[in-house]
Amino acid sequence: MQTNVSIADGIHMIGVNDRRTALFENIWPIPHGVSYNSYVIVDEKCAMLDTIEFGSEGAYMERVETILGGRTLDYLIVNHMEPDHSGEIETVLRRYPNVKLVANAQTRKIMSGYFGDVSANFLEVKDGDCISLGKHTLYFYLTPWVHWPETMMTYEASEKILFSADAFGTFGTLDGAMTDDVADLTTYESEMRRYYSNIVGKYGGMVQKALAKLSGLEVKTLCPLHGPVWRRQAGDVIALYDKWSRCEADEDVVIIYASMYNNTAHMADHIAMRLAEQGIRNVKVYDVSKTHLSYLISEIWRCRYVILGSCAYNGTMFPLMEMLCNSIKHYGLKNRSLGLFASYSFNGGGMRALSKFAEDCAWEMIAEPVEVCGRATEENLAKFVPMADAIAERIKANRTK
Repeated sequence: MQTNVSIADGIHMIGVNDRRTALFENIWPIPHGVSYNSYVIVDEKCAMLDTIEFGSEGAYMERVETILGGRTLDYLIVNHMEPDHSGEIETVLRRYPNVKLVANAQTRKIMSGYFGDVSANFLEVKDGDCISLGKHTLYFYLTPWVHWPETMMTYEASEKILFSADAFGTFGTLDGAMTDDVADLTTYESEMRRYYSNIVGKYGGMVQKALAKLSGLEVKTLCPLHGPVWRRQAGDVIALYDKWSRCEADEDVVIIYASMYNNTAHMADHIAMRLAEQGIRNVKVYDVSKTHLSYLISEIWRCRYVILGSCAYNGTMFPLMEMLCNSIKHYGLKNRSLGLFASYSFNGGGMRALSKFAEDCAWEMIAEPVEVCGRATEENLAKFVPMADAIAERIKANRTK
């Protein structure tokens, strides 16, 4: 049995590591796994905050019962109904048939689709409502579309703990570090950004509304449903979500290309080399066919300057580049500067499709697009110098501000 962790007086974390699942939500690769977190408060009345994915921890109820020490469970707070957090609700109901399911009206609608009529156990709360457990008082704040419509967060007033559902979560297992007392944000930041950009990023406006609603609370501890509990670095984590949801970016460059026979790949490398010659460091170059979409989206979230290049394919851009462009439009990311390039052997089409993407997403075009026919000859490569130099000049100018 794994060890349950006390994070404050009477407040316990049950963290479960999942290293077996290959794809989170059956789409996002999680090579370093993921954790599911559940929390239990023992007081005059006892409460659980969310459960875990069904079957991810065979000893889950034993761990709950160990924390309760023979006490009954009075409340199950349902902050988020996604199955990786609601998967054990039926198990809890069977063990504690009189437990009150505390959630909002939108949650009740979703819950009925999973568990049928829960009226006998349901306790509806509205924005700002509270429940006293004794020494601990729980306040409920509705934070819709962060990232499901029913999502809410729970604030424990005495210890100033925010149970934040999927917000402030990250990919990656806990690996013994249940709290950031023994973990560091730098270990998780890249996977936290990939988690945010692909799962929450589309709802940046709603994240901003949630942050504004919660801004009056003093938050000493963040308890997300994935990843470690944040105490020492809670403010830094909140600041990252604020930055990402505002679509702010670092003054860095990412180049993503699609190439069948390496001609477009050579062009991408030439742009990167020219940027390096101009003093621009840490330029990242990716082959859209080799790097999963989720990592590319995360890099585009990080970098202000995005250069996309594609060979022609059946009269349009390469299919995987088209998939990336459609994903960018889906997420509605703003405030990026764009460079485009394309290659072709006969009729072309890649640049036409990329230009249509640029028109749709309305990013700033930082330089004239470049389209060449055939190989990456010295003459063709020279055409990319103005684009690289324009980006380098912009970055240097912004550094001096």
